[in-house]
Amino acid sequence: MRIFTSFMAVGLICMIASLIYDTTKFTPGHITSLFVVIGGLLGIFGFYDVLMDKFGYGLGLPITSFGNSLVKSAYEGFQECGFFGLFRGMYVSTSAGISGAIILSFITALIAKPKD
Repeated sequence: MRIFTSFMAVGLICMIASLIYDTTKFTPGHITSLFVVIGGLLGIFGFYDVLMDKFGYGLGLPITSFGNSLVKSAYEGFQECGFFGLFRGMYVSTSAGISGAIILSFITALIAKPKD
């Protein structure tokens, strides 16, 4: 049952993104940024962790979890090192994901053949 609820929650996020894309003039970049901000806001108020507990850790995969990770890490960095810890904390926790995305994008660009 846990896998089903996790799958449905992630599917709901994708459905909302698709509806926004189909019914507005937002580009995929706008929608991605919007979801990062929403994930960050949910993380600030502590709702994202509650949603992950309720619907499963599949919610750790969408772009909303990236916003949550940024906010949570910035707050922890601020508690440790003050103002400059805000920036250090964000990059420490998300650097592996960002680096992986850059490396895999580069490899895909080498392998894939662009259309003319």
